[in-house]
Amino acid sequence: MEKITTYAIVGLGGRARMYLEAIGKTFTATSRLVALCDRNEGRLNLAAELPYVAPFAPKKFAAEQFDQMIAETRPEIVIVTCQDSFHDLYICRAMELGCDVITEKPMTTTAEKARRILETKQRTGRNLRVTFNYRYSPPRTQIKELLMSGVIGDILSVDFQWMLDTAHGADYFRRWHRHKSNSGGLLVHKSTHHFDLVNWWLSALPKELVAAGHRRFATPQTAQRLGLAHPAPRCLQCAEQAHCPFFLDLASNEELKSVYLDQESYDGYHRDQCIFSPDMDIEDSMQAIVNYDNGVTLKYSLNAFCAWEGFTIQFNGTKGRLEHKCEETVYINGDGTVPGALKKEGTFTRIYPTREPAYEVPLWTGEGGHGGGDAVLLKDLFAPDGQDKYLRAADQRAGAASILCGIAANRSIAEGGWVKIEDLVPNLERPDYPPMPTPCTPFTLPLK
Repeated sequence: MEKITTYAIVGLGGRARMYLEAIGKTFTATSRLVALCDRNEGRLNLAAELPYVAPFAPKKFAAEQFDQMIAETRPEIVIVTCQDSFHDLYICRAMELGCDVITEKPMTTTAEKARRILETKQRTGRNLRVTFNYRYSPPRTQIKELLMSGVIGDILSVDFQWMLDTAHGADYFRRWHRHKSNSGGLLVHKSTHHFDLVNWWLSALPKELVAAGHRRFATPQTAQRLGLAHPAPRCLQCAEQAHCPFFLDLASNEELKSVYLDQESYDGYHRDQCIFSPDMDIEDSMQAIVNYDNGVTLKYSLNAFCAWEGFTIQFNGTKGRLEHKCEETVYINGDGTVPGALKKEGTFTRIYPTREPAYEVPLWTGEGGHGGGDAVLLKDLFAPDGQDKYLRAADQRAGAASILCGIAANRSIAEGGWVKIEDLVPNLERPDYPPMPTPCTPFTLPLK
């Protein structure tokens, strides 16, 4: 008989659904949901009544009843999917109360909170997983395989550009993410995926970075240029609904209506805030240069109002160049559609050997969310089946290494100049990364 693992979930917004469905639909033989926790009573009741959750009869707890929840239901693992700025509270308290933790990215939002998590992990000895689903996307895993093979030799530099489409990108400015106090800004909330991928692809740690960023699109001036004379604080109340290309009708989407619009009376949270409001303090265009401890330099950019969704990345090595382009489907978080599925016609990987003809690599592909990574990640979380040569499971060390890039970038934008990662979290321990080809290995190039 297989062992049953018990879980509690804290935070029941859009991101929680992936884990609720995994436990309630896919991994029922080994998983049991014993408790739910949220600060919004309506969302708490809604989650408990889902047809794949109700059979577990999980107990419901308000946010301030977290300790009581652990004492009464004794979950082995707590899954944290609440607002980013509260991750550290539940991660640390769960470990202190004897639970292991699975947390959504980003692990947390500030260096102080990161230090607290690392210290609590060290003191309690509990396990912490950070769910970087992009590591598990087959094309991203294939890039790791190619780099590990040494096909382009020693990696010298990386150029990485991430594009958010105008529909998906705008959605970060409607939600609580629009304030850095909640999310750390896109350089933490979103870029944690991207910095983690580079850290993992290179099997290296960032040392220092310099960054620039601004908000030039999601502004009152853009509303004026679009002819929107009287934008309201939220879409539901806006007189410009018929003219605004960014109007979000919460009532017309069953998922968004049930999770957000119908629950507003409990906490007053509006899921459809105007993207042109002047009160936001996050950027929509960001750039960074990152130096790594293995000598590699990364040039990175993130733009939130692009014509297509996805990314391009180029690795330059001593024996050639690897280029990867990925296009993804556009979605709005929590609208019931698949988040970021691969568009195969817009995704490819090419190798350019030095002084040799270029060739395209047959692509590893996958179905489902985040480039096919969600299903693979969930299996690794809830039904692991042995060793993974790519070491895709991420812990608190990898979680810290990724967010510290964004946290350092925020500091660089605010204060100017280079920021050292060591100054944010001293003596950060290296995560378990797969071995890469030995640097400076002798190599030969074809003669012209």
